[in-house]
Amino acid sequence: MLSLVVAGLAISAAMAFSMGANDMANSISPLIGSGVARFREALVLFSVAVFIGAMVQGFMVIKTLGKGIVSEIDIAGAISATLAAFTWIMLATVKGIPISTTHSITGGVIGIGIAYMFLCGRPCNLNLSIVSKIVLSWVTSPLCAMALAIPLYILTEKVFRHSNDRRVIPGALAIAFLAAYSFGANDVANAVGVYISVTSKFLGMPDADVMRLLTAFAVLFICLGGAVAGKKVVETLAYRVTRLDVLTSIAANADGIAVWLYTTIPYLLFGYGMPISTTYAAVGAIIGAGIAKYRSLKALNVKLVLFIMFAWVITLPVTALLAITIYTLLSHVL
Repeated sequence: MLSLVVAGLAISAAMAFSMGANDMANSISPLIGSGVARFREALVLFSVAVFIGAMVQGFMVIKTLGKGIVSEIDIAGAISATLAAFTWIMLATVKGIPISTTHSITGGVIGIGIAYMFLCGRPCNLNLSIVSKIVLSWVTSPLCAMALAIPLYILTEKVFRHSNDRRVIPGALAIAFLAAYSFGANDVANAVGVYISVTSKFLGMPDADVMRLLTAFAVLFICLGGAVAGKKVVETLAYRVTRLDVLTSIAANADGIAVWLYTTIPYLLFGYGMPISTTYAAVGAIIGAGIAKYRSLKALNVKLVLFIMFAWVITLPVTALLAITIYTLLSHVL
């Protein structure tokens, strides 16, 4: 049991590393693409904000992935779901494709629920009500971020039209901080949510205490992943989707508002924060900022946007199939 728990935590660290490598771009790309900050400066802002967001509100979505989608996940299932998500995320990161780490781990967890039912003969313990809400949030979150970005750009343009760029920078930094905070609150669950029950039982500690320990553990590796391997995806969102400048840098981080709302409001209403894709929301906000500034879809790299969306569509089935395959192999080995 000890060796499995250690292996699970090692894979959780790898998952957190891959999240930083792929998802850090969601928060800091507008700063870098607009020239507001350099990579190292943006990395420091990201690290501080993610830590605060994860520690203050991370439990809201950890609860959803830990016990919400599948009521009980054993250590083999947790390892399989995490390893499936990690594999897919790193493949995308190497290619510079911003995919959803939330989509990836959720697909892995759903795959485990299916494996339990068909391979182990367990009753279906997938919470379809929560799954349907999560899927709905994936559709609505980029639209919400886009809808927020357009008026936010119009407001920014009116307020700062006759100002020099320096007056816009504090606002750009503040909303980037909010975006990174919201990422920490929503996405830290992707790395550790499936390990809460297993680790709590092994250590004999309350879920809340284990949650805090695993959250700090995940944040460390998220920041490390961003620092070591985050540049490629940052460059995709910063320079290749649309042309960003200082004025658009604020609107392009409207995803921070959307992600915070999806994390907080469902938790208050239903008791489960929605694990939405911060990537979907970030791309939606950048597209919205580009449309608002240039008043045309021609300002967008439509070919790239469609390719990114294709990667989004196949993420859930790919990670679910990977998780089922890995779980089947682990079951035979163990």
